[in-house]
Amino acid sequence: KLQNKVALITGSSRGIGKATALLFAKEGAKIIVNYNKAEKEANEVVKEISKLGSEAISIKCDVSKEEEVKKMISEGIKKFGKIDILVNNAGIVYDVPLFEKTVEQWNKTLEVNLIGVFLCSKYAAPYLKKQKGSIINISSTNGLDTLSTESADYDTSKSGVISLTKNLATELAPNVRVNCIAPGWINTDINKRLPQDYIA
Repeated sequence: KLQNKVALITGSSRGIGKATALLFAKEGAKIIVNYNKAEKEANEVVKEISKLGSEAISIKCDVSKEEEVKKMISEGIKKFGKIDILVNNAGIVYDVPLFEKTVEQWNKTLEVNLIGVFLCSKYAAPYLKKQKGSIINISSTNGLDTLSTESADYDTSKSGVISLTKNLATELAPNVRVNCIAPGWINTDINKRLPQDYIA
C-alpha cells in the first residue's frame, strides 16, 4: 500500500512509533526514524526495517527545538528526496500529582507533545504539499476525557493536538490530508512506570 512512499515518524525508536515504522516498512515505505535519546533503539529499528526489505535512516532530533526540526527535515530530504507522510507521534508524560507539577514540567510537556507537532508539520508542509501527502497526529483518549489528574499537562497537550489537527487540515486542504488518532492505554515503555495493579 505504501510502495515508494517516504514516511517521517517522530518518536519511532520504541512504542507506537516503532510499531508504526515497522508496519509502514512492511507496506513498502522508506522510513525516517526519529529519536531524541534512544539512539541504540533507533538504530535497531533501522536494522529491522532493512530486514523487511525496505530502507531507513535514523535522525536525532528534539521535536520541541525549531532548529533541530529544520535540520531533521533537511536531512530526510537529502537522503530520500521527498516526504509523503508525517506521523507526529513523539510524546512525553510526567505522572506527578497535579499541584506538585512544576512549571518546567508543564512547559516541557506542551513543548514536546503540542509545539513539536506544530514545528514538524510547519517544516514538512512544503514537501508534503508537493507529494499531496498526509499528516497523522497521535493524540490520546486522554485528550477527550481526563482519566487522571496526575497527567493533566499530558491531557491538555493531547486536547491541543486534536484542535491543532483541525486547523492544519483547514490550512493544508486540499493538498495535504490531516488526521488524528486517539489511542487508549497501550502497553508501551511510557506506561511501564505505572503501578502494576493499575496496569492490570
